[in-house]
Amino acid sequence: MNKQWFWGTIVLIVLLAAGFIVVQKPGLNTPSNNPTNDNASVVNNSLDLSNKGLTQLPRYVLQMTNLEKLDLSNNQLTGALPAEIRQLKNLKILDMSDNLMTGIPAEIGQLSNLQVLDLSNNKFTGLPYELGNLKKLQILNLSGNQYAQADLEVIRRGLPASVNIITD
Repeated sequence: MNKQWFWGTIVLIVLLAAGFIVVQKPGLNTPSNNPTNDNASVVNNSLDLSNKGLTQLPRYVLQMTNLEKLDLSNNQLTGALPAEIRQLKNLKILDMSDNLMTGIPAEIGQLSNLQVLDLSNNKFTGLPYELGNLKKLQILNLSGNQYAQADLEVIRRGLPASVNIITD
């Protein structure tokens, strides 16, 4: 493990734990991240990792439990979102649009504060019914995916009638 990466990570965790809401730490690269991820910063409990060329979700993100907004849009994320996403209980906005994601874990239904979920323009072919558990959801963008309409109908029944579901 790179010693500089280790100490940089420790400093970031200490600053977050101390309650600072503005942390700017260039070079948050972990060994599993794309090297272009050098400007990640948390501002007002918001983390913008859009347009970083990421191919997988950086593991440190799943430890940032105070996040309210996470923008992962316009990357090259593939596979399924990790089930550990459930740890981000304070998330209100999750933008995963314009990636190559193929799976959403059932655990996403545990993000009870989620208000905006943008899954548009990925490679999803199925949707977990647990999306229907998101009672505070206001906007769900599913456009540009190839999911079964029957999945959406089951989810829709669980959501508040006021949810704006964007399908194309």
